[in-house]
Amino acid sequence: MTIVYKSVYNLLMNLKLKEKLVESFNAVLPITVIVLILSIVVTPMDVGTIGVFLFCALFLILGMSLFSLGADIAMMPMGEGIGIHLSKVKKPFALGLLVFIIGFIITVAEPDLQVLADQTPAIPAFTLIAIVAAGVGISLVVAVLRMRFQIPFSYTLVAMYGLIFILSAFVSPKFLAVSFDGGGVSTGPITAPFIFAMGLGLVALRSDKQASEDSFGLVALCSAGPILAVLLLGFADNGADAAYLPVVIPQLHNTREIALDYLFALPAFIEEVTVAILPIAGSFLLFQLLTHRFRRRELPRILVGFIYTLVGLILFLAGVKEGFVSVGYLLGYNLATTSNSWMLIPLGLVIGYFVVGAEPAVQVLIRKVEELSGGSITQASLKRGLSLGVAVAVAISMIRVLSGISMYWIILPGYAIALVLPFFVPKIFVGIAYDAGGVAPGPMTACFLLPLAIGACEGVGGNVMMDAFGAVSMVALTPLIAIQIMGLVYGHKLKQSELMDEALETKAEETLILLAKQEPIAQQPSNEPLSRLRQAAAALYEELHSIIDDDGLVFFDDETGLVSEILDQRSSAEEGGITP
Repeated sequence: MTIVYKSVYNLLMNLKLKEKLVESFNAVLPITVIVLILSIVVTPMDVGTIGVFLFCALFLILGMSLFSLGADIAMMPMGEGIGIHLSKVKKPFALGLLVFIIGFIITVAEPDLQVLADQTPAIPAFTLIAIVAAGVGISLVVAVLRMRFQIPFSYTLVAMYGLIFILSAFVSPKFLAVSFDGGGVSTGPITAPFIFAMGLGLVALRSDKQASEDSFGLVALCSAGPILAVLLLGFADNGADAAYLPVVIPQLHNTREIALDYLFALPAFIEEVTVAILPIAGSFLLFQLLTHRFRRRELPRILVGFIYTLVGLILFLAGVKEGFVSVGYLLGYNLATTSNSWMLIPLGLVIGYFVVGAEPAVQVLIRKVEELSGGSITQASLKRGLSLGVAVAVAISMIRVLSGISMYWIILPGYAIALVLPFFVPKIFVGIAYDAGGVAPGPMTACFLLPLAIGACEGVGGNVMMDAFGAVSMVALTPLIAIQIMGLVYGHKLKQSELMDEALETKAEETLILLAKQEPIAQQPSNEPLSRLRQAAAALYEELHSIIDDDGLVFFDDETGLVSEILDQRSSAEEGGITP
């Protein structure tokens, strides 16, 4: 029996890995092709630079596939299991303390945060990581207590972002950009899947109507806490002496040098990711010893998932940092120094549309949303909304770089719109939108889009700290609006569906009442080609077609089976050669 179980398990893992490879290939291919075309047509690059890019794109695909599979079989079950047990903790203080520790540990482990910290001269790397981790821990406590006491999500958002904008009016503009960027990268490929799964676990034992809505939103609130924390740090240090360190472009001439450059960089990434994963693994081990949540035969599966996550993240980050940072910088710089610098705006639209598909945490989110919504919110529609939002974000970032517009004049009205929309959008879409804004700025944003903005800013002679930084926060903002607009459309269609249901039900009742008042069917002449019941069914059938929308979709609930019965009678009549 054990051999059969292992054989089936191995087969399923192979099939899942193939599926992940296809998903990752489709996600990375568009941005790779775009960069390759641009390097030939618009901004020629050294063979060594573009060679490194293509070489790293292969490892990016493999790493993304392994990480996504590892998240599914280890990170998500672990987070959900911890969430279920946290939901059983009765004392709010004990619950808050445990949640803060969890939030702090997993954020310190976030590779995206390390990437941003290395590129941010205004704040020492260790200080920025600690402050952001504390912000995530505190905001996660707020999010969990909100769920415990069932405080409306929209009210919590308004309170937190209201405080953010009050504080932002009194800090240095340099800290303004870094604080919003810090909130964007705090929920990356390690943090987001874990917190999202923990939210599912926290509501797993609830049976009220708000349970599914409350499962979304934890990631969103965890993005707000770091913004507040870095803004508070800005009151103690204005970052006046900060100087940006330029991107170093490696000079490589052949395929051997490219391969050796990648291999020599791997040990540093192995150390970085291992240090990131170990605290989470240790927390899981302690949790398992105390609760025995997972059965013994499940533990090897979770261990394999950790290994997949570890190896996948190493390959992914090495590919992104080694191959994409320099190419992004060169694209931005070369275009900005030409007479066609305006091309950065449409280029930003195109790159932004495709780059979000290569974010590992985005893949995790859209799969779970489709699963939890029963397929009513599809992966394709959610990904399309995210892609449109990020496309607009990158275009706006390029406009900021070229014009020098303060990000405050974009962030303030943007978040104002995003905070008003929840009062008009189905609640489930609000949580999804803000969670999407939390996962959209991942490694590809920090290692490709941010260097693109930095290169463009240096090309036009702008202020990197004030004009280029803030690109990550734009990527975090626009999905909030895009997904909520999608929710407005969904809500409008839902109302139309309800109206059509009522119209159909009313027509059915009227037809049956009219039929009941007619003489019995048995008294009809034997040569009558169609009974009055079938005539009524045919009439209702025609009425049904009159309320079909332009897409050919019928919106109604046929709980009684009445419509199905009438349509079956209509079909039988037509098959018998009888036409009403």
